[in-house]
Order: sequence, then C-alpha cells, then structure tokens
Amino acid sequence: MPGLVAWLEKHQVACYLLALLAGALIGLGFPEISGPAEKAINPVLGLLLYATFLAVPFSRLGPALKDWRFLGTVLGLNFLVVPLVVWMLSRLVAGEEVLLVGMLFVLLAPCIDYVIVFTGLAGGAQGRLLAATPVLMLAQMLLLPFFLWLMAGPEVMGVVEWEPFLSAFIWLILVPLLAAGLTQAGAARTVLGQQISDAVGAAMVPLMMATLAVVVASQIHGVSQELGSLLLMVPIYLLFALIMVLLGLLTGKVVGLDAPGRSALIFSGVTRNSLVVLPLVLALPAGFELAGLVVVTQTLVELVIMVMLVRLLPKLMAGA
Repeated sequence: MPGLVAWLEKHQVACYLLALLAGALIGLGFPEISGPAEKAINPVLGLLLYATFLAVPFSRLGPALKDWRFLGTVLGLNFLVVPLVVWMLSRLVAGEEVLLVGMLFVLLAPCIDYVIVFTGLAGGAQGRLLAATPVLMLAQMLLLPFFLWLMAGPEVMGVVEWEPFLSAFIWLILVPLLAAGLTQAGAARTVLGQQISDAVGAAMVPLMMATLAVVVASQIHGVSQELGSLLLMVPIYLLFALIMVLLGLLTGKVVGLDAPGRSALIFSGVTRNSLVVLPLVLALPAGFELAGLVVVTQTLVELVIMVMLVRLLPKLMAGA
C-alpha cells in the first residue's frame, strides 16, 4: 500500500488527466449517468476537502489569518482586478445576454473549495488560503450582486436566489473543516485516530480523481449538445486564466509575497466558484437555460488548466 500511494503521488498529474478523460468518455457514452453523477459532486467534493483540511495543521491557521499582506492581496486581486478583467472580456459577448450572464456569474466569484487542494498540490500556501476562505466567501456574497447589477443590469438581480451560497459554505467548508479538526484531535490522542488520519491522507489522489471524473461525467453530455454556442466561451476562459496567471505573478512579486504565497494567489485568481454558483444560475427563469452550460463549460476548461498549473507553476515560481 505505501508503494501504491507513493506511485500515485509521483504520477498524480497523469492520473488527473486520465480521470478527466474517463469522466468525459463515461458521460458521453452513457448520458443517463449525468443526473446521478451531478448528485454525487457535493459528497465527493466534501470528502476531498475533508482530506485536504486534514493535511493542514490547524495550529497554523491563526497566524495565517493574521497575514494581512497575503489576505489583502488576495482580496484586492479577486475583487478589484478580476472585475476589471471580466468586464473587458465580457465585451466579447455583450450582444448575447445569456452567454454574458453565465460568464459573469462564474468569473466574478473566486473559488472557495478545490482551489485549496490544487494550491497544496503545487506547493502553494494552502494554509493561508484556507484561512482566507471565509473572508472570500463573505466578500463575494456581498459584492457579486453589485457586480452583476453593474455589468448585467437590474433585471437579472431580481430573479436570482442566493441560498445555495450559504448551503455550499456550510456543507463544503464548515462541515469538512469541523470533521478534519476532530480527526486531528483524535490522531493526537489515539492510535485509531492516527490510523484514520493516515488512511484519509493516502486516499487524497484517488479522491481527487473521483471528483474530477464525477464533475466531467455529470456535465459533458449537456455541453456537447450545445457545443456550437459554447465554443465561443472556451477562448474567453483560456484568456482569462492566462491573464490572471500573469497578473498574479506580477502582483505577488510587487507586494513581496514568498513563492508559496504567490502560488496561492495565482490559484485564487484563476480558479472560480463554478460548483457554488451553478445552482444560482440553474434557478434563473426560462430563457436562461444555456447560462448553466456556460458555467459548466468554464468548469471543464478550468479543471484542465488546474491540472496543468500543478505541474507548471512550481517551475514558474523557480524562475520568477
């Protein structure tokens, strides 16, 4: 078993690409699986985040939350820089209201879940990013309505239901975080607790593979059905990621963040809250059905980018 765990960790990027491919093939070959797979996303993602939080020493979260330079930079990048970038990119679809609304929802909301996982895989400061998560979540709940009103108009604001934000924060952040804290406390006191902690840690790569495969399998068929309309969004999402990587590198260097901090900053700027905003978009009225697939398309593009960044970002940090 230790040999298998070591092999998976060594070849994790290839494993994640394989999981993406497997999810795509299953979703396209068996369209009826999309419903059950979509229901499985949150449970699998919750387990993945539990394993991620378990690997973060809770004793370090207090000092991480007091790192005002990092926290301020993450907030500034996500809520000052990103909206400007999104507004400029949104001009490319300004005449297509449904595409515009879906794009704004997903690109204006910074990720608060699996970004922590990818940050850790790339050697970034996942503890500092985890400490910033509640602030990021609260800020986007307050600011997303304003940005949507500014860029999409007041008519969109009147039909949005915001409860999924709170639900996602409870089930994808608070519950896994509490469970990880209890497990860490048990590991320090009992042999069984340590065994559970070790087993969960060993399952990290398989859990990530399962999450990637389930997300892709649940959404790929719907995307393929509207491929013509959605192809326009792919270069926009790729351009957004490229811009945010460059701006993240520049911003982190200007404010004097260390390499792990810059990596975490870049992942936070690139990764969006697609799994949380998707229920909001799906609750939009008739006529906006395609907006959900616009969000899903961003998820699929982003997952490939994240897997690539896990391999590429440490090299960028070394050369910066």
